Amino acid sequence: MNAVELEQLALEVGLDVVGAAPAEPYEQTERHIRERRARGLFADMRFTMAQPEVSCHPEKLLPDARTVVSAALCYYAEEPGRPLGHGRLPRYTWSDAYAELREKLDELGRRLGGDYRVLVDENQHVDREAAARSGVGFYGKNTLLITRRFGSWVVLGTLVTDRELEATPPLGLDCGTCTLCIEACPTGALDEPGTLDATKCLSYWTQSPHEPPDEYREALGAQVYGCDICQDVCPWNRGIEKRRSGQPLPAGAEPHVDLVDWLESDPAELRKRYVRLYVPRNDGRFLQRNARIALANEQVAAR
Repeated sequence: MNAVELEQLALEVGLDVVGAAPAEPYEQTERHIRERRARGLFADMRFTMAQPEVSCHPEKLLPDARTVVSAALCYYAEEPGRPLGHGRLPRYTWSDAYAELREKLDELGRRLGGDYRVLVDENQHVDREAAARSGVGFYGKNTLLITRRFGSWVVLGTLVTDRELEATPPLGLDCGTCTLCIEACPTGALDEPGTLDATKCLSYWTQSPHEPPDEYREALGAQVYGCDICQDVCPWNRGIEKRRSGQPLPAGAEPHVDLVDWLESDPAELRKRYVRLYVPRNDGRFLQRNARIALANEQVAAR
């Protein structure tokens, strides 16, 4: 199958961007992961960094793997005004975009035929590297994968197949001299362009079992999970923001949460309600910790 045919098939199943690359080891990425882990930049995060000997070897994820198909699905929606007493979730969590992407990739695999394996938001594969190799996007200075048409407002997924597909080339793009994301990060987590220091990242601290450092709590503002700051300022993201301006939110989208409701909920019930979020030890009390910080920040701002 050639690249044009793959793109047409991807459009039919509802994917926004697609690309293909040979199922080969990501040797440079594996080296980078090991180097950054040795420097302590991942803090105690695991995910794809835990076993680079697995996540950087797509050729081992499926018997007779020949091609890695990368796909992106745009999740951008315009944020409505946030009511008082409400915390903010990052855009990718407003609905379960990963579940939608997983279904679409599975449909793509069925149409391609042969044996295949779908990996979406899983520890066994570095999706961003496959997407960069196949021209789905390029690495930004904020470490996110940036696509031409949708910026970084995308979730990524992978389909490893035993089918031989025509490879699509990398984009050959970069951020140039732009440093807006580095300047906007309130904690300096991106001071080394293209490298994230998780120990300074607000998103990491909302997902950590440890209490956020006192000097970062105010920077969290109303954020109860994740962080979109480096995406909000990225010039590549302005196109989709303009194209989708004024459009209604997708059905079931939840940009904001009631902080008091979170604090008064049973932790187990709260965790069950937000099963799409990563929560340390599957314990809803960590979500409630974030809600307490957001509520305290709101009270300070109101003085």
